[in-house]
Amino acid sequence: MTKPLYQLPVAEALQSLETQQTGLSEQVAQQRLEQYGPNQLKEQKRTSAIALLLEQFKNILVLVLVASAIISFFLGQMLDAIVIVGILIVNALIGFYQEQQAQKAIESLRKFTRQKSKVYRNGKLVVLDASLLVPGDVIELETGDIVPADARVLEAYNLKTQEAVLTGESTPVSKHIDIIEKDVVIADQKNMVFSGTVVSYGRCTAVIAKTGMETEFGKIAKSLQEPSDLTPLQKKLDALGNQLTILIGAVVAIVFVVGMLRNFPILEIFMTAVSLSVAAIPEGLPAIVTITLAVGLLRMAKKQVIIRKLPAAETLGAATVICSDKTGTMTKNEMTVRKLYANGRIIDVSGQGYETTGTLTYENQPVIQQSPDVELLLKTGLLCNNADLEGFIGDPTELALIVSALKYGIPDLRKQYAKKGEIPFESERKRMSVVYEIDHQRYLFTKGAPEEILAICTTINADGEPTLLTNEHKRQALAANKELASHALRVLGFAYKKLRQDEEPHEETMTFIGLQGMIDPPRPEVKDAIQKCRDAGIKVVMITGDHKETAIAVAKEIDLIQHDEDVLTGEELNAMSDEELQQRVEHIAVYARVAPDHKSRITVALKQRGHIVAMTGDGVNDAPALKKSDLGIAVGAATDITKETSDMVLLDNNFSSIVAAIEEGRNIFDNIRKFVLYLLSANIAEVFVIAGSIFIGLPLPLVPVQILWMNLLTDGLPALGLGFEPPEENIMKRKPRNPQEKILTKENFMTILFVGILITLATMWIFWTELGNVTKAETMAFTTIVLLELIVAISFRSRQLITKIGLFSNMKLLLAIASSVVLQVAVLYVPFLTAAFGTVPLGLADWGKIVLVLIPVFLALEFRKIV
Repeated sequence: MTKPLYQLPVAEALQSLETQQTGLSEQVAQQRLEQYGPNQLKEQKRTSAIALLLEQFKNILVLVLVASAIISFFLGQMLDAIVIVGILIVNALIGFYQEQQAQKAIESLRKFTRQKSKVYRNGKLVVLDASLLVPGDVIELETGDIVPADARVLEAYNLKTQEAVLTGESTPVSKHIDIIEKDVVIADQKNMVFSGTVVSYGRCTAVIAKTGMETEFGKIAKSLQEPSDLTPLQKKLDALGNQLTILIGAVVAIVFVVGMLRNFPILEIFMTAVSLSVAAIPEGLPAIVTITLAVGLLRMAKKQVIIRKLPAAETLGAATVICSDKTGTMTKNEMTVRKLYANGRIIDVSGQGYETTGTLTYENQPVIQQSPDVELLLKTGLLCNNADLEGFIGDPTELALIVSALKYGIPDLRKQYAKKGEIPFESERKRMSVVYEIDHQRYLFTKGAPEEILAICTTINADGEPTLLTNEHKRQALAANKELASHALRVLGFAYKKLRQDEEPHEETMTFIGLQGMIDPPRPEVKDAIQKCRDAGIKVVMITGDHKETAIAVAKEIDLIQHDEDVLTGEELNAMSDEELQQRVEHIAVYARVAPDHKSRITVALKQRGHIVAMTGDGVNDAPALKKSDLGIAVGAATDITKETSDMVLLDNNFSSIVAAIEEGRNIFDNIRKFVLYLLSANIAEVFVIAGSIFIGLPLPLVPVQILWMNLLTDGLPALGLGFEPPEENIMKRKPRNPQEKILTKENFMTILFVGILITLATMWIFWTELGNVTKAETMAFTTIVLLELIVAISFRSRQLITKIGLFSNMKLLLAIASSVVLQVAVLYVPFLTAAFGTVPLGLADWGKIVLVLIPVFLALEFRKIV
């Protein structure tokens, strides 16, 4: 088996690519260009705008609505036809917009790989378009260059690359040429540079290993071109549409046949059957779903969550697993000094993030301000620093050092003293130094890896004075370093020395000062948010590029794990098959040191276990996993490609905002179920009333125009009002609903049947008692069924009794019902409307009779909630 290039020495790497340090000849390069193709991301054939638009009309319910619109048009019901067509156009445009965003995602990815590159051809350094590069080309890179392809480093001079776009890690990565013997993830391939990343410091020579779609970037692009799955809501609405089409078709056919057998006039029974089919189909459903999702979208925006794709608002409520990044989401991405070591003491530092309030304590006692050893340690961290706290600019580690000094009352001394020089950090030295002049005396201040700092020291600071550094001092310092590291702290050592007048600032014979240990601490609200998830039956998973020890420390602090065996590393993931991962994925709460493809594998494994997965991400490397998940969440600072691939954007990067959005998502599904239940209960009642009259030989209680009017009156505003219903009290105490659960359960169908029969019996009784005057009987039945459907909307607001949630807690629904009542009254008393709808005015006694029917029906609906 061929070893990866990072496991080969430079000479062997060149040999495996059949090239040499001076690069390829033009002839060989041209042959390889024909063999491997251009170094660019392949253009996926773009779907035309018209084709994208037509795609939106393939849904079965949409096709039924198209048929309904055509029938309504030929029946002369122009208003019905216009409403249905309007609904179809709005939904088609929304779907069209979402498809276009998916195509833009690939285009955003290409922006990272378009540039010129310096490459050796025929032994000479030339500048070529990056698309002409091939495996075996030797390139030169310097500060600011975008790496054009995946390459093995041949020579490195203080080289650092910014790989956040690929690995998600925000700090620059030092690169070298040494071989790496173990199998490691991309983040640990320190002798490789990757396409799309940026050289942030230094320069290098490298040989190209992979180009185009074979690079790590290319693999991401390839995964983005795979079609996305339908959201759970889309699947459920499609299934519901199929069921309704079959059911309504069968019922209408039976009504028509029975009507013919009962010798109803052919035209009358045909018109009734067609009107019934139009009325039975809840054509307002897609529009009301869209509006309800939009209402939820606005509520979520107030909670710092922006929904980019409407169905995602409901999907969030179905989530059974949240896979979250650690840095910036569960933590603040603000390094904080937690412990100091100075003059033999380990000192605790309180405070969060970049807030300058905090205290220093030793054995639970405050450290006094006049402690010279602590003061020198903190001053050194402040001076050996290039960050700016005011704009939060610079390395998070250096920002933390500024804050720790300010907590002790030390001002920013860099504004008082003159900086005379700097020795930049180098991976070989593992330290950086600065020279400052203080009171006409030059000092060299150094920070770096504790072992390297101790190696250049000959004295140690003791109460402000240098003392000979003994082996015992070194042992104590290294023991303190180990103690701080055991708390998953990143530890830096500090040293200084006075420089003689003409002395060069060499890092030797220095005075060891002490250590500072820091960590990116969890957000204070995350612990409660995780407990809220547990109460709601949602599994929380932390995924991080950090080392295992750091991940464990943070996870335990937020009560995400109790035992270390709940943690899996990227190396362990690489050793697992997909089947093995599926077996373990239920029991793992933390993934550490992950590579870009690991998130996708974790997502797929969870989905294959039946989970609805929400996944956060910010780098380009996260885009495939976000696309594969049921709900991709881009954090606020995410790249454009990640945002365009995502379903929602987290503006404040806060994990607790995801939990708040889940609550809103659950409410959205609850409300969708409520108004679907309401619409079908109302529509089935209309079908039962017509069918019942035909079966028992009564005249038709509703004429076609009344059926269509009733459809507009009750399917529109009241159903929409239910979409504004606030969350129920126990919404985050319920376990997630089964992902396979349909919008309507068996219990829901029993409710529809119960309500349908209840309304039918009440309406038929009214109609039968008024048959002495058929027109009045029709008017009474017409008005009764409209009002009955409106009180059903009130009852369907909650599983709880209306007295518990309050009649006026959803004013939008009450306004919708009031509007419907006014319109129905207009049909009874406005002359030209009474003529158009075939109604007659009703007297007070008639209204009293109708109310007499409404009260017991409403009580029956409420009583059913408690039995």
